[in-house]
Amino acid sequence: MSDNEKLMSDAFQVFMKEVPRHAQAWMTGVQGPGKASALDKKTEGLAYLAVLAASGLESGIPFHVELAKQAGASREEVISAILVGLPAVGNAVTRSLPAAIQAYDSQKGYQ
Repeated sequence: MSDNEKLMSDAFQVFMKEVPRHAQAWMTGVQGPGKASALDKKTEGLAYLAVLAASGLESGIPFHVELAKQAGASREEVISAILVGLPAVGNAVTRSLPAAIQAYDSQKGYQ
């Protein structure tokens, strides 16, 4: 299991293992917009973290923190991305903050 796979939620790992054809079809669909994006990888990663936090999808935070970190995002940028939604969605985004900080700090070997 790769380091990135270890950061995936248990539910996503089960999805990938138990229904690989669905998972592959889904992955093809989600990778397309990233390839078409005009954003650099770091900016895209930070924006994605903001969307996850605003949507309350904390299970994806560790994996996407690592991707943002690999793209050059600093700890402060990750925290800012998580909190950027405060004015729009309120303090619900703070639920993602512990997972983001823990993921950033625990994966020190990547940057």
